[in-house]
Amino acid sequence: MQKIVTNLWFDGRVEEALDLYTSCFEDARVTRITRYTEAGMGKPGDIMTAEFELAGQTFCIINGGPHFTHSPAMSLQINCADQREVDTLWQRLTSDGGQESQCGWLTDRFGVSWQVVPAALGQMLASDDTAAVERVTAALLKMVTTQPEVEEG
Repeated sequence: MQKIVTNLWFDGRVEEALDLYTSCFEDARVTRITRYTEAGMGKPGDIMTAEFELAGQTFCIINGGPHFTHSPAMSLQINCADQREVDTLWQRLTSDGGQESQCGWLTDRFGVSWQVVPAALGQMLASDDTAAVERVTAALLKMVTTQPEVEEG
């Protein structure tokens, strides 16, 4: 059992979120679903909580109502092996209403913030070579999306 579990608060659309998140990672799976009963605060039969795993990490979605919303102050970082993985995850997470931001950040259609970055980024930014760090930082600040342009015709 994972000692610390990230909980994501939702106001409905829980099943849609589970479908999106588990479609992004090959080893993803839903591990538990609890549903509201007549005694609960939600509509009986609707998902109350759902636990799921992404890349070996356990998360929980709480279908808690409109009391809280997501904020970019908390984001989920995905360390990607290569550009193909960055592009694939970026496309999936920004689809159907997600919003691109800069520096590898995006917000999915549910308002959850993600950082989709190369796994080597942390090492590049921690380099003792100040000039190299400045080049990486300057390039990163210009990046909005890594999606290749599609040629027409």
